[in-house]
Amino acid sequence: MMSEYTWFEGIAFSTKVIKKETLENIRNKFVVKEEDLIILTYPKSGTNWLVEIVCLIQTKGDPKWIQSVPIWDCSPWLEADYGYPLIINKEVPRLFSSHLPIHLFSKSLFSSKAKVIYLIRNPRDVLVSAYFFWGKTNLVRNPGSLETYFEWFLKGNVVYGSWFEHVRGWLSMRECDNFLVLYYEDMKKDTKGTIKKICDFLGKKLGPDEMELVLKYSSFQAMKENDMSNFSLVKNDFITNGLNLMRKGTTGDWKNHFTVAQAELFDKVFQEKMAGFPPGMFPWE
Repeated sequence: MMSEYTWFEGIAFSTKVIKKETLENIRNKFVVKEEDLIILTYPKSGTNWLVEIVCLIQTKGDPKWIQSVPIWDCSPWLEADYGYPLIINKEVPRLFSSHLPIHLFSKSLFSSKAKVIYLIRNPRDVLVSAYFFWGKTNLVRNPGSLETYFEWFLKGNVVYGSWFEHVRGWLSMRECDNFLVLYYEDMKKDTKGTIKKICDFLGKKLGPDEMELVLKYSSFQAMKENDMSNFSLVKNDFITNGLNLMRKGTTGDWKNHFTVAQAELFDKVFQEKMAGFPPGMFPWE
């Protein structure tokens, strides 16, 4: 299965946007700089929402940057053929994003003071969001049905591999001072509180009016209407059926799609794969 993918260290990647050479360069040559701010996520975990918030914090709520520059230029995607050269030629401080699992990331990160924000989302919602998103692109193999994608996801036979391994791997850094863990569910429940947490982590301060601007321009509706953020600028050769990055932006949508049997099986696999974490570690459990 998935022979059309680029395989690297047991992980599948889309050949349309990621080359094996780039992955090798990231692990062996790419140097993380002290001033870097890196946004790490498993795909479909709220990456672009977090990028938008971070960009608005940096401009104190002024939307000019995010409304005039595509989001993949504001925070380039490290492993993408398009993003990698942008990042290595970018002056510090650099902001960039990645979906890479920890074992494929540049080893220079682990001895640097670069700041990392790792965003986690309920894997059930990740699964559903990914199914609907990838199905409108030709970047990955189309499973044809949610049932098939459900099976692939639990086995880790999807791009970027197993959600469980990705999260377990990066959470090993959660006690580091330069590593901030956020949860999508907390961002939805208390967006202002999350923005304050990010500001504290970055050493930034926002006045009340600036905070309101960040909230306003990072809202789901504002991002949906912003052509720089909603992926409406993506080339047609990547799209098969009208790509829309901003589908729902909700939590708990998996309940509308999982069968009872699927929900029970997912619970069982989650408990097995994520054993060892303290109670209350994940806000959806």
